[in-house]
Amino acid sequence: MNHPRQGVSIVGSGSAIVSQTLANEALSRLVETSDDWIQSRTGIRQRRLLPPETSLAELAAAAGREALANAGVDPLAVDLILLATSTPDDLFGSAGKIQHLLGAERAVAFDLTAACSGFVFALVTGAQFIRAGAYRTVLVIGADILSRWLDWSDRTTCVLFGDGAGAAVLQVSDRDNLLAFELCSDGAQGEALSLRYQGRPQILGEGAVISQGAYQPIAMKGKEVYRFAVARAPEIVEKVCFQAGVKPEELDWLALHQANQRILDAVGERLGIPPEKILSNLAQYGNTSAASIPLVLDEAVAAGKIQPGNLIALAGFGAGLSWGGAIIRWG
Repeated sequence: MNHPRQGVSIVGSGSAIVSQTLANEALSRLVETSDDWIQSRTGIRQRRLLPPETSLAELAAAAGREALANAGVDPLAVDLILLATSTPDDLFGSAGKIQHLLGAERAVAFDLTAACSGFVFALVTGAQFIRAGAYRTVLVIGADILSRWLDWSDRTTCVLFGDGAGAAVLQVSDRDNLLAFELCSDGAQGEALSLRYQGRPQILGEGAVISQGAYQPIAMKGKEVYRFAVARAPEIVEKVCFQAGVKPEELDWLALHQANQRILDAVGERLGIPPEKILSNLAQYGNTSAASIPLVLDEAVAAGKIQPGNLIALAGFGAGLSWGGAIIRWG
């Protein structure tokens, strides 16, 4: 069945803030590091860590529930729930559990994995369902619990990451407020940042050998990832600005994946965007992967910074390697 193309708008945002914190000073008692070392290289002062009694589905559902409330949307009106995560409670997927927790009985739900680019990928995916006329209301959630998958004796990774969830509600609109997007992948560089399965052979019988094992902690080649981010993030923003017919200086806000303050500063400098237009909260949360962009957006909305009609550039980048950008008009 063919449907006329429809517009899409973000009509609400929400987040779930983890209350448990681990400051740099406390972390320095676990590994050889210091508050000065971490702040000078990353801009991070503390990270939020989810307690063991709480699941990713519960955290993500809390963010989704707040986004729906802020949008004035009943859970029963949701057609699709997209969960961007690399750390599900269940490898078969956690979106279905979120659907149940929200009481969104009419929604189809599935997980999408694109690591730190996940929210941008999910936002664009949800928008296509609306544009095609298939759905009217889509809940997009970015949530990750990376503390589960860190080697807490490895200071190159454990100082960087935190836990969190953020969400946005997309609805059909007379005006299409997703002005442009671009999604990219480069599997040749995938070894630079990984959370990899490692198995060992298990013989089941003559001619039948399988692999059984477990996932290993996050491994990262920091210099390679940094070079990738400072090259690709401004490039993708320039591309989507060009597609949207917008100059970088016309943007009201730049919402980048919150990986490292040095990366945010470098991208802003290349694009000629002043620091006061670059949203940043990683000092308080660390790198929350797929949650970082919706978290920083919702925080800026709650603070009254982001207003209806504002032009915002989004850019995510991370494992895969993957990166993506979008230009949105808020509201």
